[in-house]
Amino acid sequence: MTDTINRRRALAIGAGAVGALAVGAGPASAAAWQLKWSPDPAKDGLTAFEGLEDDRAGSHTGVKHIYVEGDHWRFDMHTRDRDGSDRQRNECKGMRQNGSVLKINKDTTWRLAYQAFWPSSLTATTRFTHIMQMKVQDVGGPLWTLTPRLKGKPTLTVLTLKDDDSNTEHILGDYAPLQNKWIDVEFEFKASNSGGYLAWTVKDGGTVKASGRTTNVDLWRDKNYLRPKWGIYRSIESSGLQNTYQLIRDYRAYQLV
Repeated sequence: MTDTINRRRALAIGAGAVGALAVGAGPASAAAWQLKWSPDPAKDGLTAFEGLEDDRAGSHTGVKHIYVEGDHWRFDMHTRDRDGSDRQRNECKGMRQNGSVLKINKDTTWRLAYQAFWPSSLTATTRFTHIMQMKVQDVGGPLWTLTPRLKGKPTLTVLTLKDDDSNTEHILGDYAPLQNKWIDVEFEFKASNSGGYLAWTVKDGGTVKASGRTTNVDLWRDKNYLRPKWGIYRSIESSGLQNTYQLIRDYRAYQLV
C-alpha cells in the first residue's frame, strides 16, 4: 500500500514538474533596443559628456567654445583657435548618464542618434574637417568619421577604418542641401572583430537623404573601449576657413540587449 502511495506521489510530482517546464517553455525573449543615454541640456549641461577638449593649447584665452545654448549644445571654432601647429579641435568625448560613464565594450551593439545643425560657415575643406568621430582612447585613429569634404564639390562623407588602418570613403551626398537646418543623424554598429558592422542614416525631416552599411570596418581595437566625439576638428591647411560652429541636440544612445 505504501509503495503504491509513493509511486502515485512520484507520478504527481513528475507531472507537476513537466507542467512547470511546459509553462516556462518557449523561446527566449528577443533582444530589444534599450535607451542608455538621453542627456538634457538644461539639466545635464556639459556633464552629459565624459570629457571636453576645449582649446587645450590655450590659444584663445578666456573663451569657452563648448556650451549649452537653449535646447542644444554649441561647439564654436574660430580661425585663431589651435590644437597643435596645423590643426584645431573643440570637441566633447564620451557619454555620461546619471554620473556614470557609458563604455562601448567588445561585442556590444549600439545605436547613436542626434540632430545636427551645420551652418554655411562650416565649410567642406580640401584637408579635413571632422564633425563626429568614433575613437578608442589612446589607440590610433578614428574607427569612423563624419566629415564634409571638398572634392570637386562639397560632399558629406563617412570615412571607415579597415584592419590595415586604411580608410574607405563612403560619400553620402551633397553637403550644401543639408546645411542651415536641423538634420537627423543615426549610426548603428557592433563593436566587434568578428561580425562587426556600421550602418548610417541621414534624414532631412522625414526624408532619408543617405543610408548605407558596411562590414569592412575595424570596430574593435583589443584595448579600452569605444567612445564617440562631437564638435569640430579641422586642419588649418585649407583655404577659406571661417569662424563657425556646430549645434547638436536630442542625443540618444541605445544598446541592443
